[in-house]
Amino acid sequence: MLRTAAVIIAIVALQASQAQAPAFDSSKAWDHLNKLVSIGPRPAGSPGLRQTRAYITRQMSDMGLTVQEQTFTQDTPRGAVEMVNLIVRLPGRRAEKILLTGHYDTKPFREFTFVGANDGGSSTAFLIELARVLKDRPREFTWELVWFDGEEAFCANWDDCRTPSGGPDNTYGSRHYVKTAQEAGNLKGIRAMILVDMIAERNAQFLRESESTGWLKDIIWSTAAELGHGATFPQMETPIEDDHYAFLRAGVDAVDIIDLDYGPGMSWWHTQADTMDKLSARTMQIVADVLLASLPKIEQHLQK
Repeated sequence: MLRTAAVIIAIVALQASQAQAPAFDSSKAWDHLNKLVSIGPRPAGSPGLRQTRAYITRQMSDMGLTVQEQTFTQDTPRGAVEMVNLIVRLPGRRAEKILLTGHYDTKPFREFTFVGANDGGSSTAFLIELARVLKDRPREFTWELVWFDGEEAFCANWDDCRTPSGGPDNTYGSRHYVKTAQEAGNLKGIRAMILVDMIAERNAQFLRESESTGWLKDIIWSTAAELGHGATFPQMETPIEDDHYAFLRAGVDAVDIIDLDYGPGMSWWHTQADTMDKLSARTMQIVADVLLASLPKIEQHLQK
């Protein structure tokens, strides 16, 4: 009983200190997004993605944070491609980790110029601003921000083809991260993984991804309702394969916050119409407010 009371007191103190921490500023995230889109296409292995890595690293350095590069060479349907996951670790009282993740590559197209404002850009910019907000907050668990490389398929569609070794042509970075953790014996130290993807559409709706871990969905979507964002986070479910699948398959609790229904009949998804004029800083703010209000509850759940 005494231990339970101590935990509750610690959680209340943590929530109070977090309430005094810097707030997420969607105008800053929007500025990052504009700068990323101005780079142009940013597929895995491209000069544009190298520029993007340099941009992320500069922003983290300006915040006093260190970026760890997890570099690997991956066989793809277009040959060997060097990929780099970017990791920023915010140590907590415990070494066990909660991952806050997204992908920073864009889908490669030869037919047209694809700048991936929402698909690749929004998650990248969001995590940059989230790092600023989280870096000075007290935390029970270690929080790790991860920008995954190689989420997008090189072939036209997700399941169109396989790699030369027979593997899937997608989610290269998240699968490599999980494999590295497994080989190092560190996988059990990952207590939860939260993925954001395509989070800036003007009239977004984030359905509950059906394969995601139930308790994580319950916390995030109930928090959204409490904050008055139930219309943006409705209770309907749908399956969406994404970077969180590698973690789920490895037994890690994971959740995907994504709006895949992008444009009428998904007409803006993976097309040259994925541009800034379809997006809204307000949507990014809603996602941030919901996620930041959910984090203390997620930590509390993991301490039970």
